[in-house]
Amino acid sequence: MKPTDTKPGWMKDLLDKRERKFLSPLASFSADALRRSPEQRSDKVYRQSFSLDADRILNSLAYTRYIDKTQVFSLIKNDHLTHRVLHVQLVSRIARTIGRYLGLNEDLIEAASLGHDLGHPPFGHDGEQMLSKLCFDNRAGYFHHNLQSIQFLEQLERNGRGWNLTLQTLDAILCHNGEVHSADLKPERKKDFTGFDKTLVQMKTIERPDPIPMTLEGCVVRIADTIAYVGRDMEDAIRLGMITRKELPGLSRKVLGDTNGTIVFNLVTDLISNSFGEPFLAFTQEVSEALRQLKAFNYARIYSDTDIKEHLKPVKQIYLYLFETYLNDLETNNPTLPALRHFYDGLGHGYLATHSNVEIVRDFIAGMTDSFFIRQAPAAMQPVAIER
Repeated sequence: MKPTDTKPGWMKDLLDKRERKFLSPLASFSADALRRSPEQRSDKVYRQSFSLDADRILNSLAYTRYIDKTQVFSLIKNDHLTHRVLHVQLVSRIARTIGRYLGLNEDLIEAASLGHDLGHPPFGHDGEQMLSKLCFDNRAGYFHHNLQSIQFLEQLERNGRGWNLTLQTLDAILCHNGEVHSADLKPERKKDFTGFDKTLVQMKTIERPDPIPMTLEGCVVRIADTIAYVGRDMEDAIRLGMITRKELPGLSRKVLGDTNGTIVFNLVTDLISNSFGEPFLAFTQEVSEALRQLKAFNYARIYSDTDIKEHLKPVKQIYLYLFETYLNDLETNNPTLPALRHFYDGLGHGYLATHSNVEIVRDFIAGMTDSFFIRQAPAAMQPVAIER
């Protein structure tokens, strides 16, 4: 139907009104989105705020690098293992399904889902722990991948100009935490950029920070992160012969099932049924306990596996070598190493004026893909992937 009002912005206004009509009153509305700077581009005429965020994240360089980032298993020649790019897509799909049934804003959910792991350094959570120790030992605070995601999106992308994303999207990315098990999750709604910036600073001083999202959409992404990885990681471990289905916790097998598909279905169904119309998200007590036991099993049998840790020793050595090498090169005030020089030349003047050499090294290494990271080390240090 042809609109009667064709002034600029009519389509966006129409979509905003439709949100008010059809979404839950607990949802985040696009018209209420907050940005650091007013938008000047013409595409804001028809694209809603959170949809624009999702497009920007999808077109970021950091998103492109997902393709070669470890999820759990590294240096293994097996094309069927989950990588980070698939994980974020699974989170997005699961979170949008939950959000649709709860009447929440799917654009905000998609943006946060796609961006939630942008800050992961090479070799997943193991690499994160290695880089965090190096940063802390060099007085740059703790390294957290969710904090680094914000660093990329606001300080490094587009030669330091950043993407000017909404507070709601940035907050959901910062506050995702799939490792924490919560009986229920309720948003802390009253936030602004001043408080957000304080949280960014505080998180560097805390080893295990756990900020709570300001929106129900952010809460959905946080829980969907867990739903997406817990069964998928289990399937990968079974494929590699590390565990068998019969070894899964009894309550987990009984309540959730013993395949990724049934686990996802049962978790999503229970969450929707138990949270519909509520200002919080929660599983029923039985499902929550079954999920807790499955996560504990994964941590004991998969993520803490001694063979995996032994296999990653060369990676730890490369982290130390690269960190020290790059830091020494920067201390000359004229970096000479080609890869570091290229990164350095792309940094904005505002960034260089506010970041130490240690922070520059942190950001450079954190943005590397697994293969690029390996290639920066001397040949004698480079590990060889094994067949599994």
